[in-house]
Formats: sequence, C-alpha cells, structure tokens
Amino acid sequence: QVQLVESGGGSVQAGGSLKLSCALSHTDSSKNSVAWFRQVPGKEREGVASISAGGTYAFYNPSVKGRFTISRDNTENVVTLQMDSLKPEDTAMYYCAAGGTTVGLTQRALNRREYPDWGQGTQVTVSS
Repeated sequence: QVQLVESGGGSVQAGGSLKLSCALSHTDSSKNSVAWFRQVPGKEREGVASISAGGTYAFYNPSVKGRFTISRDNTENVVTLQMDSLKPEDTAMYYCAAGGTTVGLTQRALNRREYPDWGQGTQVTVSS
C-alpha cells in the first residue's frame, strides 16, 4: 500500500496558477502510475491528469489540456501538477492516487477504479 500526501492547494483568482504536490511514501515510486483527480460536492470524482510509472506518458482530461502539466521526480518520490490559466470551474478538492505500473500507459489511466491508493485531498478554489 502506498501512502500519499497532497499539498499546494489554496485560493487564487481566475487566470492565476497553483502547483500541487503529491508525496509518495513508497521507497520506489517508479513502480506506480500516479494520477490527479478532482471532485466537487454532488458530482463524481473525475480524472484530471495521469503520468506513467517511468514518467514517459501523460494523459489529460480535455478540459485541462494545455493548461495543466503533470510531472514526477522518482528520486524524490513526488508528483506535481502545475495548473495555469485557472478557471472558476477548476474549483474542487484535488486528490492524487497511485496505481499499478502499467495503468498509466493505457486509456484507463484516468479511470478512478484503476487506483487503489489515495491521498486525503487538497482544496483548490478559483474566484472570478
């Protein structure tokens, strides 16, 4: 089991930027695909961005493509989500999650059911 801790959430005006970080407890995080999800009350949790175990492949929700960038540093066991040009509709609780080695290479990469381990979340609020 992998423990994940998110940080970096906060409040920002539309057009601004935030950088979220996800620290993984696994001593060899290069075995895990990692993804960011978000959820607003009353709606299902949706995939935002994923990155493969080795960091080679990334998938993005069309709503964030071109604005968000996911990256990872496996020597530091950290995955980051750089969020630029934020919009009010990006307001949500953001979660990072860890899955198996290969899921990040497939079209299932943004499917929450592929990720057994989750962090507690960090709130992002974007005001207009």
